[in-house]
Amino acid sequence: MTQGIQKRIAAGWRLIMAGVILQASAACAQTASIGSDASLLEMREAYRRNNTAQLATLLPQVRGHALEPLAMYWEMRPRLETASPFEIRAALDRMAGTYWEDRLRNDWLLVLGKARNWADFEAELPKFRMQDDRQVRCYALMLDAAAGRIEAEAAAIQVQANWLAQREAEDGCATAAQSLLASGHLKAEAVWQRARLAMDSNRPRVASQAVALLDAERAATMDQIAGDPAKYLDEKITAIRPRTKELVTLAIIRLAASDPAAAAVEADHVRWKTQLTKEERSWIWGVIGKRSAQKLQAEALAYFANGEDALMHDEHLAWKARAGMRTGAWGHVRDAVAAMSESQRNDPTWVYWKARAVQGLKLPDPQAAAAQAQALYESIAAPRGFYELLAMEALGRPITVPPAPEALTPAELAAAQSNPGLRRALIAMKLGLRSEGAREWNYTVGLHTPGGMPERELLAAADLACRHELWDRCINTSERTPQALDHAQRFPLPHREAVVPRAREIGLDPAYVYGLIRQESRFITDARSGVGASGLMQVMPATARWTARKIGLTDFRPGQINDRDTNILIGTAYLKFALDDFEGSLPLAAAAYNAGPGRSRAWRNGPTMPGEVWAENIPFEETRDYVKRVLANTTHYAAIITGQPQSLRARLGTVGPRPITSQAINAELP
Repeated sequence: MTQGIQKRIAAGWRLIMAGVILQASAACAQTASIGSDASLLEMREAYRRNNTAQLATLLPQVRGHALEPLAMYWEMRPRLETASPFEIRAALDRMAGTYWEDRLRNDWLLVLGKARNWADFEAELPKFRMQDDRQVRCYALMLDAAAGRIEAEAAAIQVQANWLAQREAEDGCATAAQSLLASGHLKAEAVWQRARLAMDSNRPRVASQAVALLDAERAATMDQIAGDPAKYLDEKITAIRPRTKELVTLAIIRLAASDPAAAAVEADHVRWKTQLTKEERSWIWGVIGKRSAQKLQAEALAYFANGEDALMHDEHLAWKARAGMRTGAWGHVRDAVAAMSESQRNDPTWVYWKARAVQGLKLPDPQAAAAQAQALYESIAAPRGFYELLAMEALGRPITVPPAPEALTPAELAAAQSNPGLRRALIAMKLGLRSEGAREWNYTVGLHTPGGMPERELLAAADLACRHELWDRCINTSERTPQALDHAQRFPLPHREAVVPRAREIGLDPAYVYGLIRQESRFITDARSGVGASGLMQVMPATARWTARKIGLTDFRPGQINDRDTNILIGTAYLKFALDDFEGSLPLAAAAYNAGPGRSRAWRNGPTMPGEVWAENIPFEETRDYVKRVLANTTHYAAIITGQPQSLRARLGTVGPRPITSQAINAELP
C-alpha cells in the first residue's frame, strides 16, 4: 500500500469519526435542550407557587438556554425585597438587553420607591428603557422637583395627569401627590378630582386614599358614603357641618350610579345648591346625565342641561353627545364635542360625530356646513377603523382593499428572523409560554428602542409572526404601522378550509364569521378568556352545551370545545341562532354574542336609529367597542374575500324595537 493511499484512508476515517462525533454532539445537545426546556417549564410552575427554593434549584439547569433571562426573572422577582443590590444588579447584567431585564428593573424600581430608597432608585432609573410605568414616573417627577431638576409647578402638572389616569390605589403617584401638596405646588382640587373619578368608577378605596392625603377624618367617612350615600345625604347634620361640600359631591356621584333620578332630586335641593360651587354642580349633573344616558333614558339631556359643558369631564361630554345623537339633538352633540379636551376632540370618533352634527344643523348655511363636514371627514377617512370607514363612505368612496406596501427585501426579512427579542418570543410561544412570549414580542417591537420599531421593521416582524402562524402577533404588529396598510397581515384568513364552507352551509357570511373570530381570539385555537370562554370563537361552556344539543351533537363533551372544527361548528351555529333571532341585524347579533341576547334586546328598545348611532350608545364600553370592531372587520374581510367594493353603512342598517311581524323571541337563546 502506497503512502498516499494510506493517507487518504486515514483522512477518510477521520471524516467518518468526525461525523460520528458531530452526530453524537448534536444528539447530546438535543437531549440537553429537551432537559432544559423541561426545567424551564418546571420553573414556571414553581414561580406560580412562589416556591423560591425550587426556583433556585432549577435555575442552574437552564443556564445557556435561549430563555435563561426569563428563568432568571422568575428566580429573582420573588426575592427583590430581600436580595442585595449587588445580587440584583448582577442578575440584570446577565439579562442585559432583554425584556426581562427591563421588567425586573421596573419591578425593582417600584420596590425601591415604596421603601424610599432614593439613592438606588435614581441610580437605576436612567437604565429603565420602557419608561411606561406611571408609578415610576411619579416617583421620578417628585425627586426631580425636590432636586430642582425641573420646576415644581411643571412636576405637579405631570404628577396630576398620571395620578388621575391610575385606576388603583397605588403608592407611586399618591406619594408624589402628597409631597407636592405639602409644598403647595399641587392643589387640593386635584385630590377631589381623583376622588370623584374613583367614586364614579366604583373604586371607593381609591377615593379614600386620595381624601386621606388632605384629612384622615374625612377619609373615614368614605366607607359610609360608599355604602349608603342616600343615608349620608339625608342626615340633617350633614348640611350644617363645615367642609362637607366635597363629600356631598362624592355622595351624589355615588348615588347616581344606582339611581340617577334620586341623585337629580338631591342635586336640586336648595341646601346643596347654596353649598356647592358651579363647578361641583356641573360635575354632578355630568355624572347624573351620564348614568341616565347609559340607561338609555329620555331624561339624560335635561340632566346635562343643568350643568355647564366647560366644567364637565370628558366622559360626561361623550355621553351627552351620545344622548344627543340618539334623539337627533345635533346641537347638543356639537356643543359636547366642542367642550371636550383637545385629545378626545381629535379622536376619529368625535371628529366623525362633529361632522354629522354639522350636517344635521346645516349652520351657518347648508353650503358652508357641507364644506365643513367634508373637511372633517377628509381628515380621518382611511381604510382603517370603524369611523375612518364611515368617513370614507360619507365622502362617496367605496371600501376596497388598499394596495399592498412594497415587498419586503431579503435583508429586511433576515433582520427580523435574527432579532434576538423576536427569536426569544418565538421560542417561548413554541414551548407553550404564550403570555411570556407575547410580552417579549410586544416589548421588542414597541418599547426596546424609543418610539418602537420603524415601519419597515414592523412589517418584517409581522411577516415573521404570520409565517409562524402566530396570528395575534401578526395582526397586532402590523396594526402598529403608521402609514403602510398590509391587509394580508392585518386581516389574515387562517382555517379557511374550515370556516368558509361551514359559514356558507348554514347561511352565514364568511366575512362576518371572520370579523368576529378576529375580535374574539385573534385566531388562537386554544384561547381562553377570564370568564371561561374557549377556542377560536370564544364559546362559553353553557352556550356550547345548549348549542350542541340544538344541532344534534349528542356525544359532545366540554373538553372538545378547544378542538378547532368543533369550536367552529358550535360557534357558527350559535351566531346563526342569534342572527335569526335579531332579524338578520349584524350589530344586534354581535352585541348578543358578546353581552348576551337579553341585553341586546333591551338596548334596542327606543327610537329607530341608524346602526352606528345605536352602536355608539351601547352602555357597556367593552361591547360598544366589540360591535364596532366586528362590523369594521367584517367589511374588510368582505372586500378581501369577494374582491369587490363594500359598505359598512349597509351592514349597520337601522336598529329599533322588534317589529310586531317578527317571529317570537327565541327565549331559550343563552
